[in-house]
Amino acid sequence: MTVNYKNLGFVNTQEMFKKAFAEGYAVPAYNFNNMEQLQAIVNGCGQSNSPVILQVSSGARKYADQTLLRYLAEGAVAMARKAGYQNPIALHLDHGDSLELCISCIESGFSSVMIDGSHLNYDENVALTAKVVEYAHRFDVSVEGELGVLAGIEDDVVAAKSIYTDPDQVEDFVRRTGVDSLAISIGTSHGAYKFKPEQCTRNPQGILVPPPLRFDILDEIEKRIPGFAIVLHGSSSVLPKYVATINQNGGKLEAAVGIPAEQLRQAAKSAVCKINIDSDGRLVMTAMIRKTFTEKPQEFDPRKYLGPARDELTKMIIDKNRTVLGSADRY
Repeated sequence: MTVNYKNLGFVNTQEMFKKAFAEGYAVPAYNFNNMEQLQAIVNGCGQSNSPVILQVSSGARKYADQTLLRYLAEGAVAMARKAGYQNPIALHLDHGDSLELCISCIESGFSSVMIDGSHLNYDENVALTAKVVEYAHRFDVSVEGELGVLAGIEDDVVAAKSIYTDPDQVEDFVRRTGVDSLAISIGTSHGAYKFKPEQCTRNPQGILVPPPLRFDILDEIEKRIPGFAIVLHGSSSVLPKYVATINQNGGKLEAAVGIPAEQLRQAAKSAVCKINIDSDGRLVMTAMIRKTFTEKPQEFDPRKYLGPARDELTKMIIDKNRTVLGSADRY
C-alpha cells in the first residue's frame, strides 16, 4: 500500500521551485546517511528559515535500511515542527537508477524522485524517465530527470568524464517525458576530487582553482525551456578549511577541490532552482570527528564526537543557505 507523503508532513518540489525561480535562489538538497546528518540539516535549514530537500541515495537506503531511513526522515519533520520551524521539507530519491527503485520510494512516502537515465542512450533515457513520470504523477510526486553526465564518484554513481548537456535535446526531453525538473551537466562533478590538478590553475596563494562552469550552456538551456526548473548535481565547494582540518589530524586528502561559492551563487540566481550538496557534509563530519579524536584520544562515547560534528555541520548549512544558495529567510 502506498503511503501518502502529505500524511508524513512532506511536500513535493513544485511550489518550492516556482518560488525559487521567481525570487532568484536555489533550494538546498542535502544528502544524509545517519541521524546526526539529518538533525544538522533540519536544524540548519529551520534556523535559517530555508526550504530543504532531504536527499536519500540508493547507497544510503542500503546502508541505513530503507524502512529505518524513512522513519528517520518522518521523525525529522516532527522535530522541525516541534521546534517551531515552518519551512517546507521534501523527501527525495537521489540518482534512482530503475523504475522499480522509484516505485519503492514513492510507495514508502517519498515526495520526489530522481530517475537517472543519463547512462543510457537518449531514446532509452526518454523512455525510462517517461515511465517513472507516468507512475509518480498518479501520486502527485515530483520527478527529476537528467541529461548529460557528471564525472566523479558518489555512492554507486561513477563516471570517468563529463559529457555536457546538449541544449538541442532539452526541449524534446522535457516534452516527451513530462519531468518536473532537469539535472544538467555544465562542469560540476561528484565527490571531493572533482577535477584533476592538470585541469586547474593555481591562484597567487598556490590554491587549485577549477575550470569555470559552462554558463553559456546554462544560458542556452534557459532559452530553450524558459521558466523550467534546472538542477545542479556535484555542487559541493569542498571547503578548504575542513580539508585542512582533516589533513592536520591524520587524514590524507590531496588535490581535493570543489565548485567556487561565487559560481554557485551565480547559478542560483538563474533557472537553477535546486543545488545538490553531499561531499561538503561528509567533509565537515569527518573533520570534526578527526579533530576530537586528536584532541581527546581517550574519547569513546559516540555522542562526544558525533555531537560536535553535527553542530559544525549545522553551522555550515546555515552559512551556505545564506551566502551561497540565497535560500535563507524565504518563509
